[in-house]
Amino acid sequence: MSVGKTTLVNALAELPQFKDFTFATERSKYLRDLGIPLNTDSTLKGQTVFLAERCAELINENLITDRTVIDVMAFTQSAKSIDYVDKERFRKYAADFINEYDYIFYISPDGVDIEDNGVRETDAEYRDLIDFTIRHFIKIYGHKLQNCIQIKGSTDERIKQILETISL
Repeated sequence: MSVGKTTLVNALAELPQFKDFTFATERSKYLRDLGIPLNTDSTLKGQTVFLAERCAELINENLITDRTVIDVMAFTQSAKSIDYVDKERFRKYAADFINEYDYIFYISPDGVDIEDNGVRETDAEYRDLIDFTIRHFIKIYGHKLQNCIQIKGSTDERIKQILETISL
């Protein structure tokens, strides 16, 4: 949360190298306005909607998005209102879609302040928990990942790292 993912995706959308790509950014505000609980208040139904959106995006070729099914898995795992059995069932099901991504670029929140956008949780401990869970899932599902690369720096530095990685 709050590491510049959407900013990066929007910057990539402006580059001619990505003219044939489909771009998707998180729709938390829209889903919240539909009455779907977010963050620590997430429900199994709500997280299923988030997962369905991520999976629907995967129908597109050349997709660039600021969220993946791994994010949904992490938020589900950290939800207080979802019981352990449901979390495990959800995680196992969602993990089936991880291999659909050609590249996953991980951005650490270390050293990045949390911006309050009116939707995201601003609790640093919660962000650390989500980040830990994402890194945990990347580790245990590494065999399903085609390419997972950590990028860092400014938006321009991140773009350069992405372009070098995918050879555009």
